[in-house]
Amino acid sequence: MASILVVDDELSMREFLKILLEKDGYHVTTAADGKLAIELAEQHPFDLVISDIRMPGMTGLELLAQLKQLKADIGVIMITAFASPDDAVAAMKNGAFDYITKPFNVDEIKSVVRAALKKKQKSDPQPVSGFSEIIGQSPEMMRIFDLITKIAPTPANVLIYGESGTGKELVAKAIHNRSRVAANPFVPITCSAIPESLLESELFGHVKGSFTGAIADKAGLFQQADSGTAFLDEIGELTPIIQTKLLRVLQEREFMAVGSTKTRQINVRIIAATNRILEQEIISGKFREDLYYRLAVVPIRVPPLRERIGDVPLLVDHFLKKYSRLLGKEVQTISSYGMEVLMQYDFPGNVRELENIIERGVALESSNIILPESLILSLHRQEKNKPEPGKKNGPLFVAAHDEGELFDQGLEEVLQRVEKEMILHALTRADNSKMRAADLLKLSFRSLRYKTKKHNID
Repeated sequence: MASILVVDDELSMREFLKILLEKDGYHVTTAADGKLAIELAEQHPFDLVISDIRMPGMTGLELLAQLKQLKADIGVIMITAFASPDDAVAAMKNGAFDYITKPFNVDEIKSVVRAALKKKQKSDPQPVSGFSEIIGQSPEMMRIFDLITKIAPTPANVLIYGESGTGKELVAKAIHNRSRVAANPFVPITCSAIPESLLESELFGHVKGSFTGAIADKAGLFQQADSGTAFLDEIGELTPIIQTKLLRVLQEREFMAVGSTKTRQINVRIIAATNRILEQEIISGKFREDLYYRLAVVPIRVPPLRERIGDVPLLVDHFLKKYSRLLGKEVQTISSYGMEVLMQYDFPGNVRELENIIERGVALESSNIILPESLILSLHRQEKNKPEPGKKNGPLFVAAHDEGELFDQGLEEVLQRVEKEMILHALTRADNSKMRAADLLKLSFRSLRYKTKKHNID
């Protein structure tokens, strides 16, 4: 049962909202002023606060600011009988979930309350015990945590696969940190970042004089990782020759440095990662099948962020704290509409892209809350939604089916129909929030309110 605090200096409004919301199953507490509301909020963990803006003593906007200091993620809905664009902007900028004017429709207030509580439920951080290095609580990530716990104590080789930016190296580190060799080296190498001519030397080392520039003996990755873990990222980039030598390491537990005639025994666990589909690489002859099965004793797929979108609030909270500290800012949260924008985005760059978005948002924001205008998203979605060559997207609104009908209606009627359809479409997109619909339509809140009344839109 959600707990709601209603704050209004009018007794009739307090009683009305209490009866209305308790009928829907909520636990409702009321307060006649902001001072009492703060005292109650300090004693009880309310899920949502509904507050009037114009009250004697502490105003609703002042109450909003204090509530956000008390608990940054608390949902707040502002209500007022005196519609003011300045108040609306101030309320949303300071973290209010929505702004509603009196008299309001009963279904409207119920809808906004449900949306605010749903948003808070999604954004409540629930850190997963024992996996502080990986942020996630979705079923997909819980399965990965369970698998890591099972395989980490074993010496089995692991192949981690998934799109770029999903956090494959974090999974590799988590496996190493829970293994029996956690105190020994974890040595990562990105196979695609090293020129082909140098990769063999980087992996296996070389002896002095083995090639031009080899002025001294050098230990390679496997020697450095002896008794520990070697992490081979982008394993699909290895050339056939290096694949053959890596297979020998896996089969015989030995290798030979470049220019040497002596083999060296090693005891190393190999964790590999790739963003390629290696089964297809095997079919095309680019990757050895026997090497694949040696590497993929335990395969782990890390899902893209769009498949675990429920983890976005947790990740946002983590990155906000990280970059507020690193950049010397005090950005504590993200606006409800800003979070909604992120929850509807498909993140082609995955967790790495989300981290970049939040870092940039913290750097650009001058207040203590990230607003939608500080979120700079990729053009990926715009490009994806472009029509294919020679194909046109269908019209969003149909004003008339032919020219005769168009001119029979006349310009004014056509414009009124299109305006009404566009407002209805924006309200649907904004989950019936007039404040967010006004933002989508690039109108002031007052203008949208006038137009909804003109078109008899509830």
